Amino acid sequence: MSTELELIDALKEVIDPELMVNIVDLGLIYDVSQEEGKVLVEMTLTSPACPAGPQIVQQAQMALVRLKDVDEAEIKLTMSPPWTPERMTDEARDELGIF
Repeated sequence: MSTELELIDALKEVIDPELMVNIVDLGLIYDVSQEEGKVLVEMTLTSPACPAGPQIVQQAQMALVRLKDVDEAEIKLTMSPPWTPERMTDEARDELGIF
């Protein structure tokens, strides 16, 4: 099985097309778990009406199934708790000019 770090690293390849920052550093990932060949990700979007939502979900699934021991990736979107800029890493805030 992939380690949690390997799963997170795969998700870091997914870039929010509007903000140009990866979804992990944006703080969109709430939980990642793996059971045998299936990965379950609980995540949010920056807003409920995010137009890039379907694209981000599809790219996250594709990034995970590229790992050799992942057969399936399920992405569960949640809006609770709602995303706020405080969830972002310091690097992401610096990149976006949020202090």
